[in-house]
Amino acid sequence: MRKYILYAIGFLMELNCFHVSAQSAKPIAAIQNKFSINEIAPKGWLKEKLRQNLNGFTGHLDQLEPTLFQEDDIYGKDRLSKRIQHKNVGAMSDAGEFQSQFLWWNSETQSNWLDGYIRTAVLLKDSSHLKRIQAKINYLLSTQDPDGYLGIYDKELRFQFNDENGELWSKTTICRALLSWYNYTKDPKVLNSVILCADNVIQHYPLNSSHPFVTKNPNAGGLTHGLAFTDVLEQLYTITKDHKYQEYIPFLYQEFSSQNLHEDAQQFKLINASIPLMGHSVHTYEHLRTVAAAYQATGDNSLKSTLEGFLKKIDNATTPSGAAIGDEFIGGRKADATNTGYEYCSLLELMDAYISLYMKTNDPGYGNKIEKLFFNAALGASHPTESAICYLKTDNSYVLEGGKNGDQSDKNQTRYRYSPVHKEAAVCCVPNAGKIVASYVEHMWMQHENSIYATLLGPSELNTSIKSEPITIKEMTNYPFDDHITFKIEIKKSTRIDLFIKKPEGVEDFTLNMPFENKDGYLHISRLWKNGDILQFRMNPKVLQRQTIQGEQYFMYGPVVLAHAIDGKQHVTKNYSVAGLKEMTYRPLNKSIYLYSGMPVTKLTASKSLRFITQMKDSKTGTTQQLELVPMGTTILRQTTFKNAN
Repeated sequence: MRKYILYAIGFLMELNCFHVSAQSAKPIAAIQNKFSINEIAPKGWLKEKLRQNLNGFTGHLDQLEPTLFQEDDIYGKDRLSKRIQHKNVGAMSDAGEFQSQFLWWNSETQSNWLDGYIRTAVLLKDSSHLKRIQAKINYLLSTQDPDGYLGIYDKELRFQFNDENGELWSKTTICRALLSWYNYTKDPKVLNSVILCADNVIQHYPLNSSHPFVTKNPNAGGLTHGLAFTDVLEQLYTITKDHKYQEYIPFLYQEFSSQNLHEDAQQFKLINASIPLMGHSVHTYEHLRTVAAAYQATGDNSLKSTLEGFLKKIDNATTPSGAAIGDEFIGGRKADATNTGYEYCSLLELMDAYISLYMKTNDPGYGNKIEKLFFNAALGASHPTESAICYLKTDNSYVLEGGKNGDQSDKNQTRYRYSPVHKEAAVCCVPNAGKIVASYVEHMWMQHENSIYATLLGPSELNTSIKSEPITIKEMTNYPFDDHITFKIEIKKSTRIDLFIKKPEGVEDFTLNMPFENKDGYLHISRLWKNGDILQFRMNPKVLQRQTIQGEQYFMYGPVVLAHAIDGKQHVTKNYSVAGLKEMTYRPLNKSIYLYSGMPVTKLTASKSLRFITQMKDSKTGTTQQLELVPMGTTILRQTTFKNAN
């Protein structure tokens, strides 16, 4: 009840906190620019993970669930009309008003899947999948109306809502996928399709004289997802330099903030530190990108304060793995490694928000947040050897049989287990799991003028041109699972280039075999690079002990969070004929929970993989025993945080 009182007070006191006209706006230029997806190639374990996804759920999800993909032509002949009151959207729920809220779901399922599918196939240069994708793109382009409408509604419904709808959200997801294909092909037909779609939106929701987020019901999930249309506008502005797309971003955010909505990212809530994050986590974290984009588009100081307040609230909700609370609703809680889980969708949306902020600011702190979340929470919610994910997972994961850490109070809860689909909950997390590795790889290298930035570290290859000279940089490493990175330069003509390498979190002891400057979180090497130059970056991280807000201890080695892997018994609950995929639960073979006894954590230097040992006390028997710790991202069942023994 308290949250609704706070919302109502804020809503009545201040519907709009900022009003910026096009004339007064002073946009802030982004500092980093992306390389083309064609210039970056994954290598090593990142390539293997992408291949695992493409061979598994990312490459075959439409075949695993044909009713949601092949049998619902939601952008074409099956567009929604007043006659449709029910359809199969994947989740098991009752028909009626609740069900009708989610008739837009299949647009999200289909388009987010296609986006991840495109980027994964492009990064792997897989010709068979790319040919299949081209046919899908051609069909989607054919569904666009002559006036530019691209979406899921028949003419009797479109742009005529005063309640729950998926108008902007369905456009967001399909346009993001089309832009991913355009970034690969540079096909003008694809770009023109997105431009026509965006212009059609602006025509029907005119700038400063319409209300696209008006709703009778403040719980309007598809409607508020639609704020992410700013993702499309940002990309269009970057490509076309047409200011109307940038100017539309703060308008959408202002309108969103002015309505009676149960959403965290409204401006009057974010600037009030006493109002905690309450809402559906996926909305909350994807809206972080909009707040950042609105600030960049205007330079408005109130939006700067709004963004800062937003980030502080997210930090309070963030677990040791780098994931913020996302077991559907945040609910005003603080992060807890055992009792607050996170949805895979929220991992993707928060990571992409940090990527957006990283590009805008060049602040390597965001790079560290991205690496921490990706290497620990995201990999730790993906099965290490099978193509399957947990829809929900916790940092301390003692049981994976449907409920949170063995909770069986809700017999319909199945999200805490591994599946390549998760149809019984919603087919939303698996499509986003197909995007997250590609998103990381795409942003491993950035540029600013004639400088190259190794922004996110790992095995990769950059093939580009600087000062009109072709250059290849091979980053050879098993990072973050080892401490050594070799950069090999291939260039025909010796060229002076500034190379910036993000210094990893927790790495203060390191060596480079070339002169460098330690500058603002980057290692800056400025030199005349010659063909065959080898840059050796050797790190010597120390195991760092950290403490949660509950006073529990956890340990980090560079960006890697360490965990005790718990042996578990696998139970296959369903087999799929497609790609040999399966759904699995895990029950622990040892139910001991360990307490930290104050002993140091020591790296096993003779091991080929990252392994550590320490002494812990068994809370059940009281005995002290040697315990092995490994990277959290490699585990299934695990204990990550440890209460003190005394």
